[in-house]
Amino acid sequence: MKDVAKLAGVSTSTVSRVISNDSRISNRTKKKVLKIMEELNYYPNTIARSLANNKTDTIGVIMPSYKEDIFINPFFQKVLKGISLIASQHFFDILIVTNHKEESDVDVLRRIIKGKRVDGLILTRSKEEDEGIKFLKENKFPFVLIGSCLEYDDIPSVDNDNEQASYDLTSLLIKKDRKKITFIGGELDSVVMKERYKGYLKALKEHNITFKEDYFIFDRFLEKSGYDLTSRLMELHDNLDAIIVADDLMSLGVLKRLKEGENRVPEDIMLASFNNTILAKYANPSITSIEINSIELGRRACEKLFDMFKEKSRENKEIIDYKIIERESTSLKENIN
Repeated sequence: MKDVAKLAGVSTSTVSRVISNDSRISNRTKKKVLKIMEELNYYPNTIARSLANNKTDTIGVIMPSYKEDIFINPFFQKVLKGISLIASQHFFDILIVTNHKEESDVDVLRRIIKGKRVDGLILTRSKEEDEGIKFLKENKFPFVLIGSCLEYDDIPSVDNDNEQASYDLTSLLIKKDRKKITFIGGELDSVVMKERYKGYLKALKEHNITFKEDYFIFDRFLEKSGYDLTSRLMELHDNLDAIIVADDLMSLGVLKRLKEGENRVPEDIMLASFNNTILAKYANPSITSIEINSIELGRRACEKLFDMFKEKSRENKEIIDYKIIERESTSLKENIN
């Protein structure tokens, strides 16, 4: 660093600020210092710098349980893309974190925070009575939640109006004269699952459609779960006319099972889902799904975290728009223009 400073004609503290991308340093000085760093093949030792500055230049992204195929589900890929767009602008790295076998959510957070691995965290899912969020609040560690928290109103978060989105999706099927509408969901302690279920119930009630307890069935957010749950539904009912699924990955399993049972989609059973990933777009038939703007969720969450680093004030909760993308799975041929 001293060699760089000498050749650039600046102080070592200026070189340090250039490395940290300090806004107080002019672009002209930054270019000069970075050019000399390149000529000298100088790269700062990030471990030594983090020890000296108590700063890692890394943010952590907390993923769901190791039991889930998170890298198969395009929702998480798109969220990560949004996060990386902002992190790269600030020259920050991303540490992807998930729990080891038999490790609790709090164990994961304790391992990351006490080990000083990251400067802040982004959570990609919340649960009812979430112990992880409670732990982060108690330790006053900077974090942003993609989703909603039921227990605290002051959690910095970015989310969609999942209840209203589910209400709109259910209403769409009802307008198509579907009255035996079932709901296949993920883990029941998931906040997003609860909100989507509430919207479904609200739409049924407002349209005077009787809800049956066994029309709602849930398991993990996996393709296999969608397949297995559909098998159970078909054993219980032989006259279903629509299925709403809480996630596109699960809906692939649903669609596979419906085809095996020789149920025509959408003629016999309409199918609709959430997240509008590439899985829904290229399924056969293509699946109607709610676009929740996953990349924007990740991007806005990361922006909010960097605002917290700079102690900039911002509203605790931001709501991102959604829209229904209607495809073949809910469009009868006579309804297609």
